[in-house]
Amino acid sequence: MSLNFWEEFKSDIYSLAPMEDVTDTVFREVVLSVATPGLLNVLFTEFCSTDGLCHPVGQKKVAHRFYVNPSERALLKEKGVKLVAQIWGSKPEKFSQAVKFLTSEFEFDGIDINMGCPVKKIVKQGACSALIGKPELAREIFQATRENTELPVSIKTRTGLKKHNTEEWISEVISWKPAAVILHCRTQTDQSDRPADWTQMNIAVELRNSIAPEIPLIGNGDIFSMEDAQRFMIQTAAEGVMFGRGIFQNPWLFNESLSERTPSEKIELLWKHASLFEETWGRSKNFSLLKRFFKIYVSSFGNSAKLKNELMNVNSLEEVHDILNSFNSSIPE
Repeated sequence: MSLNFWEEFKSDIYSLAPMEDVTDTVFREVVLSVATPGLLNVLFTEFCSTDGLCHPVGQKKVAHRFYVNPSERALLKEKGVKLVAQIWGSKPEKFSQAVKFLTSEFEFDGIDINMGCPVKKIVKQGACSALIGKPELAREIFQATRENTELPVSIKTRTGLKKHNTEEWISEVISWKPAAVILHCRTQTDQSDRPADWTQMNIAVELRNSIAPEIPLIGNGDIFSMEDAQRFMIQTAAEGVMFGRGIFQNPWLFNESLSERTPSEKIELLWKHASLFEETWGRSKNFSLLKRFFKIYVSSFGNSAKLKNELMNVNSLEEVHDILNSFNSSIPE
């Protein structure tokens, strides 16, 4: 029996992008809890350095990125959603070691190699999107990863460095026969500032069809809603989409209901997120990390600006509880 879960999907593959300090087990569970089965297929962990994973001290500091709550694990199984661990680095031998550790110590459905992150401090290390300019090293990294795990190995990347080089770069990537390719339709220097060029996916699809038609292509970039996702897949013939920043506009992104959520529903989900964060991480993570999420829930309803300002000053779950209660919401004691 093949372990390549990507083969189970033929089209309309919906996934949530790996995001630093965002897609931990807590937020993934929150998103899962309100997702309609079938509208969310693949989740990714936060991305993690292979150097850190292979360091005796560093491993303990970064392993939390791969923690999965039992409650999240149950939801993944119930809703048929796959969970992929994403890693990054620049040394093939570290990928070999890291992927052995991930395969033996965790229960992931796949491994993804980040060849797309454009953050300068990471690019300077010769990792992530820097690998677009080092195809031989990129190939060695992929081979080192695939040879040391039975899990399917996918690649997330961009279209080029300073300009689109989709034809040459994606031809190279597809020739390695990864389990899937997630293509962010921007270059490294585009960051997220310039509009994504969806026509680059059309080029990638044509190349894929001629080289390895069995490999699914997932598109990323300026896809903020299910309507955007459908339009992208129709225009490009890609098999799926990956949502990133869109989740900050709507945590119900993967829910089939298009109706506007009530203030009570938003507050209830905020409380679920905050209390699950406290239950999961306690004092091992800074409670202030939650503040970036509060604006997701407290928007588009009366007094939301006042509520948001108050929440920006909290330092504990108890303070969140008191503020939400004073907002006349039915938060459990």
